[in-house]
Amino acid sequence: MTGYVDSHFHIWRQAELPWLVGPMQPRIFGPYEPIRRDYPVTEYLGDCRPEGVVEAVYVQANWAPDRALDEVAYVSRAAEGSRFPIAIVAYADMLAEDARPQLDALARNPRVRGVRMQLHWHENALYRFAAAPDLARDARLVANVGRLADYGYSFDLQVFAGQMAGAADLAAACPGVTFVLQHAGMLEDLSPGGVATWRDGMSLLASQPNIVSKLSGLGTFLRRNDPEHIRFVAAQTLALFGAERCLFGSNFPIEKLWTSYAELMAAHLAAVPEAAHQAVFNETARRVYRLGQN
Repeated sequence: MTGYVDSHFHIWRQAELPWLVGPMQPRIFGPYEPIRRDYPVTEYLGDCRPEGVVEAVYVQANWAPDRALDEVAYVSRAAEGSRFPIAIVAYADMLAEDARPQLDALARNPRVRGVRMQLHWHENALYRFAAAPDLARDARLVANVGRLADYGYSFDLQVFAGQMAGAADLAAACPGVTFVLQHAGMLEDLSPGGVATWRDGMSLLASQPNIVSKLSGLGTFLRRNDPEHIRFVAAQTLALFGAERCLFGSNFPIEKLWTSYAELMAAHLAAVPEAAHQAVFNETARRVYRLGQN
């Protein structure tokens, strides 16, 4: 293996993120006082490089929607200044009547590889992000996601188990787009019924050949680094998708709330069979996000 690829991380300036300034806003990952501050690329590299990370993918961190291009420019400057290879998954409003003007603007930056607009909705308001539960079936969103194929862009797909049927329909409607399932489907209900519903939904998603699954953010609902939980989710996901359709992401600095990069990486390396390491920690991310093309 030539080195690990982190397919999901953030760097930020506190002033640019509405949820990091002003009164504390409830977030899906719980209290976040330790990360209500700048997290620059220098700190990220100090966290990840000792663990063998050689390339990374920045995934949009919810800057104000009208500042998506500013976010891309900020990350690009950080990549250039650090000389560290970073690709970008940017934000675009996929519910616009026609997202192509936004995509044309993003395409001026060669680091952009895809788009994320978070679709996750939950009955628990603390876990809710999207405005409605079934946006994956909205005709405007389906049309705009389909247009990503013209740009060679992926779509980072973030849904809960109850939304996976709609997400599978979206992937089927857009066969030219690669979908990257965030956080292995965001398993939040660990009851037997909840796990069964998640696994059924994951099986439905895995039946769509243009969906890959990201092993990331697995501490979100536990709020700790739990090697056994990571092992369970990884085993189930690998069984459904196969190693060539799974990839690792740190979700740093969010996971830094409860663990170190070294501990997080160790838990994932132990959870994934050694024969699958090359695919999960390097090759899938390089293929999906077209790394090495900056």
